[in-house]
Amino acid sequence: MEYPSTILENAVNEFAKLPGVGKKTALRLVLYLLRQKPEVPVGIGSALIDLQNINYCKVCHNISDTDVCALCADPRRDASTVCVVENIRELMAVENTMQYRGVYHVLGGIISPMEGVGPADLQIESLVERVSKGDVKEIILALSTTMEGDTTNFYIFRKLAGIDVKITVLARGVAIGDELEYADEVTLGRSIINRTLFNEAFKI
Repeated sequence: MEYPSTILENAVNEFAKLPGVGKKTALRLVLYLLRQKPEVPVGIGSALIDLQNINYCKVCHNISDTDVCALCADPRRDASTVCVVENIRELMAVENTMQYRGVYHVLGGIISPMEGVGPADLQIESLVERVSKGDVKEIILALSTTMEGDTTNFYIFRKLAGIDVKITVLARGVAIGDELEYADEVTLGRSIINRTLFNEAFKI
């Protein structure tokens, strides 16, 4: 595709790096921004540059503006119950159910050999260290009900073997193969409330 401007071409190429955005969609977005008042693209650019200042909670690895996120710092949350999620999208999905008052641990992904993601690439060791301190009474494994999610669940279960902590999983109201972030809030909320022991759910 020939572009009438190098600046336009560079902008399109940068937008096209986003997941699910091809060159045609990128061009449409850039042309839209060109039609807006100058403060619109400037505001978007400023917000993107500010992403460099994002912090990750040193306790749960949630995205945060401070060293400890608002959820971990909230004294009203039950710090003895930790819900393990894949990423921030799943954390937000669980929060939106308004059925959970514990805290979280964000893994940063799930084990996926096909994509080159192994246990060392995730925040699993920090979870083990967190549980080893003895303050955590229950771990809720709230990962997607996919093969990769179940593999990660089992790996964590084995890593926590020998530690006195209750390990549960979401009730299978979330359909097998579903990504957690796409589950409706009612179904996800019921799955949290009706969670079951990991070893009973997987017959271990």
